[in-house]
Amino acid sequence: MLLGTRMGKKLEDLLVQSKRKRRSGSPPPPPSREEKEAGGKVWEPSELYQARISSSLEENLTLVKRIMEGNEDFEERLFYLGSGNKRALLIFLANMVERAQLNRQILENLMFRVPESRKIDLNLLREHVLTVAEICELQNFWDVFSCLAEGCAILFVEGESRALGLDVRGYERRAIEEPVTESTVRGPRDGFVEDVEENVMLIRRRLRTPNLVMEKVVVGRLTQSAVIVSYIKGLANPALVAEVKKRIAHIDMDAVYGFRYVEEMIVDNPYTFFPQAVCTERPDRVCGALTEGRVAILVDTTPFALIIPASLPMFLQTPEDYYHITGVSTAIRWLRYLAFIFSVVGSPLYVAISNYHPDMIPARLLFSLAAAREGVPLPAFLEAFMMEVAFELLREAGIRLPRQVGQAVSIVGALIIGEAAVRAGLVSPLMVIVVAATGIASFTVPSYEAGVPMRLLRFPLLFLAAVLGLFGVTVGLLAILIHLAGLRSFGLPYLSPLAPLKFYELRDVLVRAPFWAMDVRPGTSKRNWFRISPWGRSQRPAERHGRRE
Repeated sequence: MLLGTRMGKKLEDLLVQSKRKRRSGSPPPPPSREEKEAGGKVWEPSELYQARISSSLEENLTLVKRIMEGNEDFEERLFYLGSGNKRALLIFLANMVERAQLNRQILENLMFRVPESRKIDLNLLREHVLTVAEICELQNFWDVFSCLAEGCAILFVEGESRALGLDVRGYERRAIEEPVTESTVRGPRDGFVEDVEENVMLIRRRLRTPNLVMEKVVVGRLTQSAVIVSYIKGLANPALVAEVKKRIAHIDMDAVYGFRYVEEMIVDNPYTFFPQAVCTERPDRVCGALTEGRVAILVDTTPFALIIPASLPMFLQTPEDYYHITGVSTAIRWLRYLAFIFSVVGSPLYVAISNYHPDMIPARLLFSLAAAREGVPLPAFLEAFMMEVAFELLREAGIRLPRQVGQAVSIVGALIIGEAAVRAGLVSPLMVIVVAATGIASFTVPSYEAGVPMRLLRFPLLFLAAVLGLFGVTVGLLAILIHLAGLRSFGLPYLSPLAPLKFYELRDVLVRAPFWAMDVRPGTSKRNWFRISPWGRSQRPAERHGRRE
């Protein structure tokens, strides 16, 4: 009994000592047999954050090797500083650094240009030896491996309980090219790339003001993706900026690979078909939105930016409107509006009029329509439905296939299927013309995100037209309008400035007024418009769910 009591006290003392060592910043214990058999220990961020850098170079090297076990691209270099006896350790990932810069600006300076008359410490190396532009001081191993994953080299010095992160990134980057989804005839030809630092540079080249702010937020437990929140101080509403940063900070996901991951987690209504943030790959469009008091979000590893808040008229505008004269831009904009409306109601109107309201058709056209439909066994609704489905299949096939093959499949497939369907008597020639015109009109929508809902909503409108005629089409359009009127994007009404009506903002919606006439900033730059909707305040997806174990 006495022996058991003594053994229990010894175990308690050992536990207390291990806790004290862990709190004091000592490295974690060596791996157990189970960890070795499982391929290594699974490191949690909190554990790495608590693991402080030791003044012993051997302990740091041992822990680094344990964490990077199994990584073939991990490299280390032990050497002496100058002609003295003080050792240093340099670690880096082989494919993430520029070796020429690493050899010339770091290793060569540390091994041959360290002053002998002074005490060697990190301050001396940072101020007199290292010629790297960006140097950060690291205190724990979470910061060490965060910098390592970004392409930095980490320098440990014997006797120092800190480390230096040296920016020598040299991984391959895609060159700046012309945007693919938003090409223009007379506008600039540079577009965003996958590197967020290049994207920041493209914006700063155009907005050379000290009030331009680029704030970085890290999201994703595994990816640690950099998200840049950009705005102009004095123009953007402070409440809007604070709300955007709050929603992004509440994102709790394992991985964030692109802008869509961020968008779905911060929008007010995640269940609507309509986009609530403008997605663009043009720096000039982002700069124009920033000068209007909006906020831009850049996500690392994606060549797109998000503009918030967004309204429906923004998805029907293109940068090309601002590189033509006023009259031409206004005419093209109105043509785009009409095509947008026709892409939604073209096929449903044909079905409703041909089935329920033939008296609205002129007599000669009615006779031609009756002659064309003679021998067609299917009703107009099934005709339209079949052709719309076939058109959407060809469109998706053209997008998914390689570019050279996809264009041929889209054009040849549409011609062959349409001609074969008419010859087989399954559809009438006029139905092919209506569906083709509707599809062509849908291509005039500048934003792909805004065009997809119109393509999807065309099918329920077709069903309502087949059941109730023009009354069903009217009911469907009113339901869509009511839904749009109730949407908000970060507090901004989705139909703004049409509803609520703001006359001074219509100069860049209904028309493209001359630049000298657009002398008033839109309402997004005012401080009294911002209101958090009930959904955004209590049911935001970023606060409502996160992928947890």
